Amino acid sequence: MILTRASRHILHTPPSSLVGQRRTLLGVVHAIDQRVYRWAQSVLPPISKTENIALGCGTIGFDRDIFSGSPSLQHLIQTYTPTLSPEEQSFIDNQVHHLCTLLNDHDVVTKKDFSKSAWDYMRDEKFFGMKIPKEWGGLGFSTHAVSTVLAKLATQCFDANATVAVPNSLGPGELLVRYGTKEQKEYFLPRLANGTLIPCFGLTGPHSGSDATSLIGSNCVVKKHPKTGELGVVASFKKRYITLAPVAGCVGLGLNLTDPEGLLGGVGEEGFTVALLERGHEGLRMGPRHIPLNAAFMNGTVEGEDVWIPMTSILGGQERCGFGWNMFVECLAEGRGVSLPAGSIGAARSVVAGVGAYSRIRKQFRVPIAEFGGIQEAMAKAGSDGLITIAGGDVMNAIVDNHEAPMVISSVMKQNCTERGRRIVECGMDVAAGSAICRGDKNYMGNAYMSLPIAITVEGANIMTRSFQIIGQGLTRCHPHMSDLLRALQLPKEQEKEAVQTFVKQFHKIVGHGISNFFGSVSKGIGSTFSTTIRSKTAYKNGDDLLAYHEKQLLRLSNNFALTADLCFTLGGRLKFEELLMGRLADALGAIYLGYATLHHYHRRRGIQGLEALTEHAMLRLEREAQDALYAASENFPGPLGPLASTVMKIGCFPLGGITRPYSEPGDALTKEVSRLLTTPSEIRNMFEEGIYSAPDGTVHQMTDLIKALPICVEADKVATSIRKEKRKPTDEEASLIAKADALRDALIQVDVFEHATAEEAQPGYVRPALLGTEERFANLDKTVFKEAA
Repeated sequence: MILTRASRHILHTPPSSLVGQRRTLLGVVHAIDQRVYRWAQSVLPPISKTENIALGCGTIGFDRDIFSGSPSLQHLIQTYTPTLSPEEQSFIDNQVHHLCTLLNDHDVVTKKDFSKSAWDYMRDEKFFGMKIPKEWGGLGFSTHAVSTVLAKLATQCFDANATVAVPNSLGPGELLVRYGTKEQKEYFLPRLANGTLIPCFGLTGPHSGSDATSLIGSNCVVKKHPKTGELGVVASFKKRYITLAPVAGCVGLGLNLTDPEGLLGGVGEEGFTVALLERGHEGLRMGPRHIPLNAAFMNGTVEGEDVWIPMTSILGGQERCGFGWNMFVECLAEGRGVSLPAGSIGAARSVVAGVGAYSRIRKQFRVPIAEFGGIQEAMAKAGSDGLITIAGGDVMNAIVDNHEAPMVISSVMKQNCTERGRRIVECGMDVAAGSAICRGDKNYMGNAYMSLPIAITVEGANIMTRSFQIIGQGLTRCHPHMSDLLRALQLPKEQEKEAVQTFVKQFHKIVGHGISNFFGSVSKGIGSTFSTTIRSKTAYKNGDDLLAYHEKQLLRLSNNFALTADLCFTLGGRLKFEELLMGRLADALGAIYLGYATLHHYHRRRGIQGLEALTEHAMLRLEREAQDALYAASENFPGPLGPLASTVMKIGCFPLGGITRPYSEPGDALTKEVSRLLTTPSEIRNMFEEGIYSAPDGTVHQMTDLIKALPICVEADKVATSIRKEKRKPTDEEASLIAKADALRDALIQVDVFEHATAEEAQPGYVRPALLGTEERFANLDKTVFKEAA
């Protein structure tokens, strides 16, 4: 054995000297660790009390698996199964169906309100109490049931969807169930369940938006009542965009509570607090309306100055003062992740069912427009985006029903699905063209088109959610080691020794996590590129191969994403301001989560003819989205270490350059196949039609009539083609079928026409101003008709 000089020195050094050296070495190491720890504290921006609370709110699950780089489709399948009970299915088939018959979408948006019979029916049948437990008089429905109800309502009337959504997400019924005092529950919950009180939630202010961390202009101060000495708060607030406020009987108010005199006495604390007030509370003003675009759902303001609120009206009582952020965040997952995406699910079903039928019924140049390439491209995109939205919603519903509150996934669902909903409706509008832009009973698209930008704006605008919230929250909450590291950095100085040890331990884990993801990305990148290169374009027809291939690609992309997330730590506190980077990573995360959800959906619904083609189309698009987002991030990685991080990311994610970016948009053959499935009678169309409103026989209803006419028109076209090929005359039966199809086509391509568009036009003797001007000009002419001029 050959020993180095240092080794021989150690072997001949007395033990006492070695101990001293070890102590010296440990001291040096600790001093270095301490310096690194203090440096990390200095570059980390201060984390507010509210942000600290947010780090501990909600739950983490599958989102953490993606950030770790090792999600499991099998785990997703085994853990989450969206189901409806017989009672819930009966409610959807009967009460929801009947409510839809009471709603005429055009009348609702024209009158900007529902009829009293519709309001009464919603109250009587407990549409506003679906999530309130049966013990308090509610229906006690699952999240999946509520989502299905909302999606079906959206296929008939988007305003009904919005109206029913609010009481069943941020009611504040669910907050009362979880946090209310005994007295508050006994008073409010039965009245909310039976519709006596319609609720709303007042959070958004002119300067704070839907941002519970600031609540600028919504202040309350703990005071004693000047006459009775009762402890309470004096509040001033100016809320806007509050859905249902103009008709609400009670409001949950988000307030920023301060206690300068220390009157709380250790029971409760300062911070975001929720008060629960009834309409008519002294000083509370509710009623004035906003009109969001052309929508009819009730939306308005909630205001008050120096309003006295007793502690009994603080949701949860005095001990819940300052606890509002916890309440809000844990219930927010349902509003953001379930209620808003349900509107997009309804839009997807409507476009595939209605516009898909229209594109086959409508002819130009004697050919159904469904045979035109541009129409096929739009229909295929609408269909695969629709599948993605439905699949994402199903998994999200099951997650919430599993008693989880995933803040990051709910943000992904809100931003990604409402954006896809907008794209779906835009595709439908493009295909339906003139019939989609003329208002009236026959137009089942226009109001959805005008309503979806509202969904994109509310509950945190999509721009903010995408470019800041998803990754900012995800890195601190879902990264397997980051939350412990952040907590160590927040410990007080007297705990610095313990903090340094925790920090160093987690820092080493983060480095190890990054190295693991780097090599995993390289190996999986090369492997997945090879499998993509040799894969047949028709391989998707084998369901087992479809699942295995796409799961492999998603695992590769998850590794790429996790590596990129680790590299974000090179930015330190600057990450907060690198919103272009965070937006791209949000795109990648969204595509990966929705990819897994789409495979989850395929596994559950396997056996539907044509589902393989639609799933393949959706997965190819999602994988391309994730790849492009990650590549753009690698090309533009910011910060002083940006060039180094960019190089590491490119080597890790795309080890062979462009060769290892193998994902491309679906080919034309697949696009045509998907479009054909969506525009002719098929099991895929039946799947989309499962959740839509179908009007009773004998009722004129454009979407229902289109769906019923589709098989007749398709069969007539087959017969006509056969007659032409055989060069013969049709039989009487064939002629009757063709005539029936032609009559249906002629009726279903018509649009509504109005004698007058306004109440003023309807007045007797009314003449339009332009025609008055024409008469005035002719009156000044010698010759007033062509005969005289001739």
